[in-house]
Amino acid sequence: MAHPTGKYADFEALRDQAVALRRAGLSRRQIRDRLHVDNNDILNRLLQGEPAPDWTRRPNAKDDLRAKARELRLQGWTYDQIQVELGCSKSSISLWVRDLPKPERRAPSEQARLANRMRWEHELAVRDEQRRRTKEAAALEIGPLSDRDLFLTGVALYWAEGAKDKPYDRRENVLFVNSDPGVIKLYLAWLDLLGVEPDRLRYRVMIHMTADVEGAKRYWADLVGVDVSVFQKTTIKKHNPATVRKNVGDTYRGCLVVRVSQGADLYRRIEGWWTGMVSGITTPPASGKV
Repeated sequence: MAHPTGKYADFEALRDQAVALRRAGLSRRQIRDRLHVDNNDILNRLLQGEPAPDWTRRPNAKDDLRAKARELRLQGWTYDQIQVELGCSKSSISLWVRDLPKPERRAPSEQARLANRMRWEHELAVRDEQRRRTKEAAALEIGPLSDRDLFLTGVALYWAEGAKDKPYDRRENVLFVNSDPGVIKLYLAWLDLLGVEPDRLRYRVMIHMTADVEGAKRYWADLVGVDVSVFQKTTIKKHNPATVRKNVGDTYRGCLVVRVSQGADLYRRIEGWWTGMVSGITTPPASGKV
């Protein structure tokens, strides 16, 4: 396979050898050493049009973008639309898809609508990512709750969401209703901190008549860790034809009602704790500080 140094007189024969080696899976360096071709320009000409074997390709962070760009181009997307969707430059897109057929031209109004829609969807995706990062960072700021943290949080939570006694309607019941599973978990952890025995808790589902009542009962029973058979009779909300319900779908499970039996004394303490918290405010919070 050797040839006179610096002389590539029989170029076609040399190219045939180079192509054969390339198709056999050899790298450029291997072919160069095998054929003794030290001139890169000559080597490029010998291998022109022959793709590199997969094993010689280095992983590229843009490989996924390139594949997605080609997929979108085959669906008829323009460079502008692909740029908005993938966030890469037009020059890169042009390089990736230049061998693909051009999409049929759309009416200007349709192109404008598609471009606007793609920009808006991209903006929504950016906003969702910002929301996610903000929430994750905020969650890390909390850390584990001390008993006092949980105690004060539970008092405030009950006074915001729980049933309260009225001068004209003395009941003094510890009754809590909520549809948020996280709120229910926190409330039950608070009751446990207060030493309320589990056998004093009474559960009941409050839900719209068109929902999956049995499925909701199973969901709440699993959440609080009891058998569904201990639930009291479900409160069914009747449908009002004049209203348009938005709490529909598989994630709608109504509200869970949690009542503490023999809770009059506990209620009085809760009201006292809340009064103490309000009285304990000595100075207004500084602006912008947590």
